[in-house]
Amino acid sequence: SLRAGKRAAAIMSLIQSAKLNGLNPYAYLRDVLERLPTHPDNRIDDLLPHNWTAPVTFETGPASQKNSI
Repeated sequence: SLRAGKRAAAIMSLIQSAKLNGLNPYAYLRDVLERLPTHPDNRIDDLLPHNWTAPVTFETGPASQKNSI
């Protein structure tokens, strides 16, 4: 459906943006999706790939790359 296509395109865009910013896409999406429900609307830019920083609890080394999208 058209709606599903638009949603898929939005997620693919976030994944590619994360990769272009040198992020692990899996860690990025996981963190953003967990934070989104309680994150303040006026600070939504913090969650964009070029502004996002990984929480200390996430693995960011080579072992975590096996989970990348």
